[in-house]
Amino acid sequence: MQKAQSAFLLETTYEEAYDLLIESRDYIGIKVPEVRKNASQAYQMVISVETMRLTTRLTQVMAWLLTQKAVYLEEMSPEQAAKHIYRLSGQKMCLDRGRADYEILPIQLRRLLERSHALYLRINRLDQQLAAAD
Repeated sequence: MQKAQSAFLLETTYEEAYDLLIESRDYIGIKVPEVRKNASQAYQMVISVETMRLTTRLTQVMAWLLTQKAVYLEEMSPEQAAKHIYRLSGQKMCLDRGRADYEILPIQLRRLLERSHALYLRINRLDQQLAAAD
């Protein structure tokens, strides 16, 4: 039962992360250029920093989830997955909530940032639990 629950949690979290990744890709590819078109250089920089934060979070989460999937499928040992190179990283940028004047960001970007932050926090806790179990 434990293995089945782990598989379900892993798969549903992976699907959530993947859906958020696709939604973010579409937003960055379609909406960000529209937002940047008539924006000041300072605002363009803000948008660039926050979209980088978004993509960094999602890249880190997807890499971690794929590593855990490899462990579950016995393509990688738990010991190998516990190595620093396979652990979640980017905490300094990814745990940071971003700008104090957050409300200047487009609402859709704020929502993507909030969802990616919540997902990253969950994965960070899981990563810390796995590290503590070693």
